[in-house]
Amino acid sequence: MQNNTLLTVAKRLQSIAQAGIFYSDDKPFDRERYEEISELSVQILSQLTDEPIEKIGNLFTQERDGYQTPKVDIRAVVFNESGEILMVKEKVDGCWSLPGGWADVGYTPAEVAVKEVREETGLDVKTIRVLGIFDKRNHPHPPEGWYVYKIFILCEKIGGEISKDTTETSDIQYFDLKNLPPLSEPRNVYNQIKMMFEYRDNPAKEVYFD
Repeated sequence: MQNNTLLTVAKRLQSIAQAGIFYSDDKPFDRERYEEISELSVQILSQLTDEPIEKIGNLFTQERDGYQTPKVDIRAVVFNESGEILMVKEKVDGCWSLPGGWADVGYTPAEVAVKEVREETGLDVKTIRVLGIFDKRNHPHPPEGWYVYKIFILCEKIGGEISKDTTETSDIQYFDLKNLPPLSEPRNVYNQIKMMFEYRDNPAKEVYFD
């Protein structure tokens, strides 16, 4: 069985185990079995992602109420007047991504996009429309414990001043598709960036979704 398939199976087992634990409070025997399934899925995920078992386990024990649901990652798509795309250099791996991050509780997707651009670049933007909703497992990202949906939102610069050194990023530049830098593949991969340029060239293109 390929690693990607095993990863999907492990995440699904974790989801089933979490729901079982939540709904079996009055059935200790069932709860023990679901907890064992959870522990086994964490071991599989640790092997596939090279992350410590303790870290993988902590990811899931933070969410014990009901069904496990996907995490949501928001990416802002900003083009300059020359048609180049705005990217930031991630301190964590030294590679480049579209501005963005995990969706925050209490913020709409649009508000998250605006906030992330401001925090990572110093620029002020307004959101225009959603371009794509990606199921991360269907694209060539490195494996990870989370099951993730990624939302790409077209934005337009309206002000602000570029700040090249932030808490999470060390540089900011605009790039043409033919001259992309090394990509931070946990955050975005080439086919996604290429698709964003297709939206630049064809604004009427329908929203992509997996």
